[in-house]
Amino acid sequence: MADALAAVSPDAPTLCEGWDARDLAIHLVLRDGRPDVLLGELAGKAVPAAGRPAAAVRERLEQMPWDELVDEVRGGPPPWSPTRVPAVERQFNGAEFYVHTQDVLRAQPGFSRGDLPEVSSDQRERLWRTLKVFPMRYGKSTVGVVRQVPSGPSAVVRQGARSVTLRGQPEELLLHAFGRRPQAAVEVLGDRDAVAAFEDAYPSDQQG
Repeated sequence: MADALAAVSPDAPTLCEGWDARDLAIHLVLRDGRPDVLLGELAGKAVPAAGRPAAAVRERLEQMPWDELVDEVRGGPPPWSPTRVPAVERQFNGAEFYVHTQDVLRAQPGFSRGDLPEVSSDQRERLWRTLKVFPMRYGKSTVGVVRQVPSGPSAVVRQGARSVTLRGQPEELLLHAFGRRPQAAVEVLGDRDAVAAFEDAYPSDQQG
């Protein structure tokens, strides 16, 4: 994640709508190490005075030199954070950081899929387990949904009398599930009516 950020400017685009690279870096620093700021910002929407300390922290990060902010991301969570435990970190941050790294890499002008870092078999296995555990269930779909890895495992995501199969590598299925459908190398397979119904709920040319 930090390497991807370091390779771009702070105002570089990302796949997160409305966020540039600095916005994304700030989100990661606050999420990993300052959840109190996120809660303070939420409280500030109801009581402005309650949000002032949080606003001061965010302003500091917004003014921080870019290389220092990237180092904050690279340094990871503070010592007291449970995500300092590797097993917890993999479960809590593995999918989040993979998706956000791709948010930076795939949003840049001239992006080529061939330039992406290679995904190891171990990482693919972890991302597949994440897909099975987390409730990314395509709740708006009126047809069933099955995830399938080419020449690999499959899993029923949503039951239905008719179904579509989402076929792709685990990392691409993860991006699809997180709403990065235009950038995800995922095939939507099934009979014409089922595919049309699924894509009516989840257009492949729109995120979200």
